[in-house]
Amino acid sequence: MSSSQLDQLKAHTKVVADTGDFATMKEYAPQDATTNPSLILAASKKPEYQYLIDQAVKEQQDAGHSGQALVENTTDRILILFGKEILDIVPGRVSTETDARLSFDRAGTIDKARALIGLYEKDGISRDRILIKIASTWEGIKAAEELEKEGIHCNLTLLFSLAQAIACAEAGVQLISPFVGRIYDWFKQSTGKEYLGADDPGVLSVNSIYNYYKKFGYETEVMGASFRNTGQIIELCGCDLLTISPTLLEILQNTKEPIECKLDPQRATASDLEQIHLDEKTFRYMLNEDAMATEKTAEGIRKFAADMIKLEQLIEAKLG
Repeated sequence: MSSSQLDQLKAHTKVVADTGDFATMKEYAPQDATTNPSLILAASKKPEYQYLIDQAVKEQQDAGHSGQALVENTTDRILILFGKEILDIVPGRVSTETDARLSFDRAGTIDKARALIGLYEKDGISRDRILIKIASTWEGIKAAEELEKEGIHCNLTLLFSLAQAIACAEAGVQLISPFVGRIYDWFKQSTGKEYLGADDPGVLSVNSIYNYYKKFGYETEVMGASFRNTGQIIELCGCDLLTISPTLLEILQNTKEPIECKLDPQRATASDLEQIHLDEKTFRYMLNEDAMATEKTAEGIRKFAADMIKLEQLIEAKLG
């Protein structure tokens, strides 16, 4: 009997669960897991996770915090408690996101990342099992560059362009998350066309980033993210990692058709990509010239910031 597409995929790519739902992680046995403010907010509203919210609130109240400090500390504690639960399930790493409102604040991002790592370490979790998620702005990339030197590994998220990917690689970040589905969304809306398989703009974007990294020997890991269908995932089989939602994990688990490895470091060395180096002004200009990447990065920051505010409001309601 042939194996599922999920099992076939795992033979070539590290599969990561893109969810804050613990039951899903147990069912599909991913290597790593990623979270973001939207996923944590959604999980926080479920009755089965109220104990984590209640625990975080009680701990911070008992510590004597009040006002905005109480809300902020409780929010951070919720992120850590979810992360710890996830690390009891997955053998690898969990990605925990910094506050999107710090996306243009290099120093603030560094401070928040250090604080989150400190909370994990206080609870006995090694920093090697944590990836701090930071938006792929210039300020975010430069913050990650400094954090990596301290052994705080980063996942640069909301990434939509080769310019962002190159800047991340040159900064020595651990991992990037190019958003396949959101790239696809933008092109589908702007052109009115449907894109399938290898012609999908999101797939093409990750292909170019993967090939660039492998050709020029960058060690930064590429993790395709934000998928809209399993076709996008199958076209990126062989990518370093792929983070996949529960809905698509289920489809892959229940589908038996064979898939093949599409991305290969050996083929990457033969690509015709030329190496470029980016300073701040070149990065900003290249990003500005890419309307899709500029719009989707800004939109993503706004949405994650809004969901972080909603999470804080949920905590405020708990606090009475």
